[in-house]
Amino acid sequence: MAQEAHHLQEEHLDVLTESGLKTGISKPRGDIHRDGDYHRAVHVWIFAENTQELLLQRRADCKDSWPGLWDISSAGHISAGDSSLVTAWRELQEELGVILPKDAFEMIFIFLQDCVINDGKFINKEFNDVYLVTTLDPIPLEAFTLQETEVSAVKYISYEEYRSVLAKEDPEYVPYDVNGQYGKLFHIIERRYRESTVARSLALQKQLRRYAPVSLDAELTGLTDADREALVLLVNAAKVMDTIFYLQVWYSNPALRDWLKEHADASELDKLKWMYYVINKSPWSCLDENEAFLTTADSAIKLLPEATRRVSHWKGLEYRAAFPMLKPPGANFYPPDMDKREFELWKSSLTADQQQDATGFFNIIKRHSEFGLESSLSHDTANITQHLVGSTHDLYIVPFPQEYKPYLKKASELLQKAGDITSSSSLKRLLHSKANALCSNDYYESDIAWMELDSKLDVTIGPYETYEDTLFGYKATFEAFIGVRDDKATAQLKLFGDNLKILEQNLPMESVYKSEDVTAAPIRVIHLLYNAGDVKGPQTVAFNLPNDERIVKDRGTSMVMLKNVSEAKFKHILQPIADVCITKEQQGLVDFESFFTHTICHECCHGIGPHSITLPNGEKSTVRLELQELHSALEEAKADIVGLWALRFLIHQDWLPKSLLESMYVSFLAGCFRSVRFGLQEAHGKGQALQFNWLYDKGAFILHPNETFSVDFSKVEDAVESLSREILTIQAKGDKEAADALLQKYGKMTQPLKIALQKLEDIQVPVDIAPIFPIANKILE
Repeated sequence: MAQEAHHLQEEHLDVLTESGLKTGISKPRGDIHRDGDYHRAVHVWIFAENTQELLLQRRADCKDSWPGLWDISSAGHISAGDSSLVTAWRELQEELGVILPKDAFEMIFIFLQDCVINDGKFINKEFNDVYLVTTLDPIPLEAFTLQETEVSAVKYISYEEYRSVLAKEDPEYVPYDVNGQYGKLFHIIERRYRESTVARSLALQKQLRRYAPVSLDAELTGLTDADREALVLLVNAAKVMDTIFYLQVWYSNPALRDWLKEHADASELDKLKWMYYVINKSPWSCLDENEAFLTTADSAIKLLPEATRRVSHWKGLEYRAAFPMLKPPGANFYPPDMDKREFELWKSSLTADQQQDATGFFNIIKRHSEFGLESSLSHDTANITQHLVGSTHDLYIVPFPQEYKPYLKKASELLQKAGDITSSSSLKRLLHSKANALCSNDYYESDIAWMELDSKLDVTIGPYETYEDTLFGYKATFEAFIGVRDDKATAQLKLFGDNLKILEQNLPMESVYKSEDVTAAPIRVIHLLYNAGDVKGPQTVAFNLPNDERIVKDRGTSMVMLKNVSEAKFKHILQPIADVCITKEQQGLVDFESFFTHTICHECCHGIGPHSITLPNGEKSTVRLELQELHSALEEAKADIVGLWALRFLIHQDWLPKSLLESMYVSFLAGCFRSVRFGLQEAHGKGQALQFNWLYDKGAFILHPNETFSVDFSKVEDAVESLSREILTIQAKGDKEAADALLQKYGKMTQPLKIALQKLEDIQVPVDIAPIFPIANKILE
């Protein structure tokens, strides 16, 4: 532990609440333990995979707690203002002379140590962030450089033997309750290395069966020769979006991807790992509430020859590139140990323009103190270093073009070349403006160009959705969609885009919240040729962009419908769901026209309702900023339920056939079971659960004794309107507390939903499709 009470200036620690939050007070370390204040520390365990051994250190005899006893590999208090990960890195370096990058550290759990020793003079109420470093083989003992004031010796011991001596309360070891919280360490190791290959293979096969492989093709005869040539460049540019997205998910994710791909042919289990990873684009399963289906034991092996003191005939330290079992809510947009309070305190110290950047779509947040700990993607280190000069806070902002410079430069060049080649003037404008935007971080002009695109070859590429940032919902991920426009279907949908203003003025909410600035929304129907980037897990059937509130306010939005994706989902998923979950009397009302028409209305309704709002105190803001991490789920629910309301409105105006009136509700009911299967951690799944449970609670949906469902047409219209009003009003007021209460009450897995999902599980109806792109794959060969 870094420098204790004998130093001239005693280490100060942050005082925490009983729940582990900072109080804003710091005190000297000695006073903390005298007064029994809650505080935070780190535990770092080094585990040798091949020998199944943990490294222990013997505490120096001069220590004021447990002197001379065997203890954790490395540990230390987190000084006031310091971060957890940097402390773990520093303690390992200071105590043992081991220097590791941040992808070697896996946060596995938090442990509260609450005890009194030294005749009541030392009260320890310590939240410990427990990290695991997994090496391939034991580090030679002579490779360590021990800090004499902290460590007198080190040794390796099998994890089973260590668990045994702790259980026996051996007086030579610092006590930990292996039957309590600290038992997690041994449980994690045991499960990670003892689970059978057969069991894992069966589990992965079951997970894979939830996705129906579907080949998505498109007719290219309508493309000019120039556009076909541009298509090759565009597919390769889209592939770059994949590369960036892997990194945005987690900093060790690219290494994991490359390792799994390289070893996919090693065994049947390795093949299954790779296949399921390709669908999820991370070690966390989208359909299982982001539960990890891989562990650090499956990850890449890296060699660090200079991590320790050199030892002859030893090539150096080999470690596994780590990732946490729980998916980080901030993805790789924020420091992994940053919490909301730290961010908000830092943000409050910034200027108005800086605050806008901090919460903006196209910047990430880093720590100055982690600068030497990570290998930055940016080669522009001089500019990064300038951020450090004169800084009074650990957090700082890095724009996307700086963080992802080599990738965005490559994508920009490809888009520029494709723009030079294409025969379409509007596509040329889009590609050239997007190429500039990737390097400038200003997407306004390229978003306008995208809205005005009038080309047979349809392209959407760049940073858009914020679903991956579940901490705040601020940061955008990169994605790409390339398709061929269906001119006939596009012409048929003009009705929806042209009537958005009328829909806005008739929304079921108070007139004061309605906007006068809604404009017609262009709708394009395409057949998807290729997608990349943030297109993991369940596939989207449509999207509504841009998300820039300035453009939404001034010009509205545009939408793209993926018709071949919709057709595949209806055939392989929605129709089988209806056959099992809907009463025989209403099964015939589930049809593709209703499903596709509601999807159109869903996307249209993203463009109406509250976006830029005025808070009760008169301050201007946006719904996204006020609702933060709750925004995505509530916005998806709004688009869905207001989409149903809008369809009814259009039917009553005789703008749509009355034959849709009943079929749209029953098709929506079947669709509820489809979307909820995405998981309640996913915005669409949580939003869908909210809608189903509200409508069921109002009697609009009925569960029958034979475990099938139907719609009560006498109640459904009022139920749809009441939920539309509830959500729209919450958004208009920017009322995060009300949004949370609504999602807590209704956005959950209830018994009726469980009944439906179990029926679908029993007959193994796919949850979604896994698209195959033969045209793009041939280009990428």
